[in-house]
Amino acid sequence: MFAINNSIEKKIYKKIKEYPKIVIARHVGPDPDAIASTTALRDSIRLTFPEKEVVAVGLGVSKFKYYGILDKIEASDFKDSLLIVLDVPNLARVDGIEGLEYKEIMKIDHHPAEDIKGPVDWTNEKSCSTCQMIAELILKTPLKLDTKIAGNLYLGIVSDSDRFLLPYTTNETFKVVHDLIRASKLEFTSLYNYLYDRSIDEVRFQGYLATNMKVSENGLGSIIIPSDVIKEYHVDLATPANLINNFNFIREVLVWTFITEDVKNNVYKVSIRSHGPVINEVASKYHGGGHKYASGARITSEEEIEAFLQDLDTLCEEYKRASISNL
Repeated sequence: MFAINNSIEKKIYKKIKEYPKIVIARHVGPDPDAIASTTALRDSIRLTFPEKEVVAVGLGVSKFKYYGILDKIEASDFKDSLLIVLDVPNLARVDGIEGLEYKEIMKIDHHPAEDIKGPVDWTNEKSCSTCQMIAELILKTPLKLDTKIAGNLYLGIVSDSDRFLLPYTTNETFKVVHDLIRASKLEFTSLYNYLYDRSIDEVRFQGYLATNMKVSENGLGSIIIPSDVIKEYHVDLATPANLINNFNFIREVLVWTFITEDVKNNVYKVSIRSHGPVINEVASKYHGGGHKYASGARITSEEEIEAFLQDLDTLCEEYKRASISNL
């Protein structure tokens, strides 16, 4: 018998065990951490409880198809189900749950808490990724693990920590990765192509970003990417967000942001990263949120873009001034 103490992982496991129907969802515009944590948890619950109906919902991204195919459902078939939301603190940004009349909601997330609250809520801002948290959940409970599940979790951890370079990486991250590899006998080096394989179009698009990014005197790097550029380079709307971490370690840049025009949804999708200034409060002001140094937002007009860039530039200026005064 698998022995676990009275922990948050135990409470989550007991809630999973209680429901015959479970829907797992994550944020819109998913990254590898969101997709991988969703499919890994779904597949682990299915493996542990074959009699349950467990689905992972949301719009799929062809680039991330390795992590598993998402489920198409009729919301009415999952009435009174348990809804588990991963990697998202804001209900408005949960993808694929339109019309779903769930009985309870449970959240597992590493972003600062917002409006999603249920009988069991696991928010851990110190975790590098939601995949790290799902790995901990599986390793500390009777939930089952196989090589595919472990591979998804490993790639989610590597991606969201930017290969363990970001400050959210801790000794606990490395411990979880060690335990995950040992428990699954995962051949992890063979997985990196799923994260870092690039088409020549993406490489050329990255060159476009580098050539056209503006850098202010205060250290704000920014680029607005029109929809026709996305078409010209034969990439998709998710590509700028997937490339933004490649612009780390630029000496003249404190904060950098990619603003991508999404004509279909009449919105600009925004990714933001930082070397020091805390950016998530600015992101929240513009219909987004996230971590202190990695956030996203959604902007609806060119006027709003100007205000957004000014706010970030002011943030950089204040950070530089404070840094000088502390010398």
